[in-house]
Amino acid sequence: MKTITATELARNLRQILDRLAIEGEEVEIERNNRRIARLVPGPGRQTALEAMADLYRTLAPEAAEGWAEAGKEMGESVEKGVRDPWGT
Repeated sequence: MKTITATELARNLRQILDRLAIEGEEVEIERNNRRIARLVPGPGRQTALEAMADLYRTLAPEAAEGWAEAGKEMGESVEKGVRDPWGT
């Protein structure tokens, strides 16, 4: 985790936000040698299929099969593997 001063943040905000988004590196911000904040990257983007990949397991077998087939028709497959949308 990188530590920067509040002044550095103010002077280089765009570069720091780019680094946060691209590299996913957390940044601590200090003012007067005290930690006052921490910037953390946000969650990545997901398709609806990725976000709801386990839904078909909780549906009735007929509905789950239809849902999975509809995804395949759109070029997506729940068998591809999906990451946990709530994981950090």
